[in-house]
Amino acid sequence: MDRNELIKQILLKKSFLCVGLDPDTQKIPKHLLENEEDPIYEFNKQIVDATAPYCVSFKPNTAFYEAYGLSGLHSLEKTIQYIKLNYPNHFLIADAKRGDIGNTSAMYAKAFLNRLDADAITISPYMGSDSVKPFLEYKDKWAIVLGLTSNEGSADFQQQQLNGKELYLHVIETCAKWGNENNMMFVVGATKVQMLSNIRKIVPNHFLLVPGIGAQGGSLQEVCKYGLTKEIGLLVNSSRAIIYASNELDFAEKAANEAKKIAEEMKIILDNNQ
Repeated sequence: MDRNELIKQILLKKSFLCVGLDPDTQKIPKHLLENEEDPIYEFNKQIVDATAPYCVSFKPNTAFYEAYGLSGLHSLEKTIQYIKLNYPNHFLIADAKRGDIGNTSAMYAKAFLNRLDADAITISPYMGSDSVKPFLEYKDKWAIVLGLTSNEGSADFQQQQLNGKELYLHVIETCAKWGNENNMMFVVGATKVQMLSNIRKIVPNHFLLVPGIGAQGGSLQEVCKYGLTKEIGLLVNSSRAIIYASNELDFAEKAANEAKKIAEEMKIILDNNQ
């Protein structure tokens, strides 16, 4: 999906919500575990159907599938195929956080952007340019680079000073030169909103993928205050707060309700931004 189409979908729905698909068999409804041959896929399918009207993106985190071995990877592939077939206008992110030497990154890119046909993949830029550039070679596909994450441990490296500037700012500034606003986004945690202004000075037009609202405590209003651009420029992710709103028979309905609440707040923000 190219940039113009993504913006078009956001404006059509008045939503820039991304729903994270992080299935955990310890949390998904018991009736699915007891009655379904592939409970992870069935859980995802019902969540996707319920929340699709309120979001523009889905983001399966591959760790939640890899943990179950080959069956989990099969569930991931089926989930992606289902979304691509039934909701082709939704931006699909493979949250894989890959990044390795050039020839290995090229294979990761082939796996997720070609074989699985995701629109985007999250990547770690720690190994430098040759670990990032292979993901930029696919037309209308995106590399979503880890910039400033929302976890507590981000202070260990990302916020350390280097020549008078935080490392995450060096990372974003350098990576932005390898790609452009049409094929690269950056991950910026919703719990780090006070730093969004500095990030926007470096990448004023790039899309930012913002996890951390909902269960992690980030504020949508604050994210938009510092991160919203004239072309939106944000995909805000919520995972646990939506998909685990209930673990009973009504889990999909409750997930839809939570997604709708966020989408309604987004609509108000977008209407006020025009």
